[in-house]
Amino acid sequence: MFMATRDRPIYRAIFVFVVAPIGAAVAVSALLLFGVTPRYVFFPGFLVKSWIKVPNAVGVLATLFVWWLVIVAIGLLWERRRHGHRSSLPADHQR
Repeated sequence: MFMATRDRPIYRAIFVFVVAPIGAAVAVSALLLFGVTPRYVFFPGFLVKSWIKVPNAVGVLATLFVWWLVIVAIGLLWERRRHGHRSSLPADHQR
């Protein structure tokens, strides 16, 4: 049985502004917990710090921002793929 779902921007906003930042912090923490060298985990932050003189906190935030971007991109691509798949169904199955 096919269930049509509506586009709900509030869920996308919750994903982008709540779930993805928490996921980024968890991903960085998990990588460090499992023994990945901090030089590799915080590579985006090291790049930012090599271009401009900033405190370490800015490097950490830059790293979290890059992870956030990756999570958001994957989530939005997943959503686009899911909606694209549904729109390719025959007309009698769409509502």
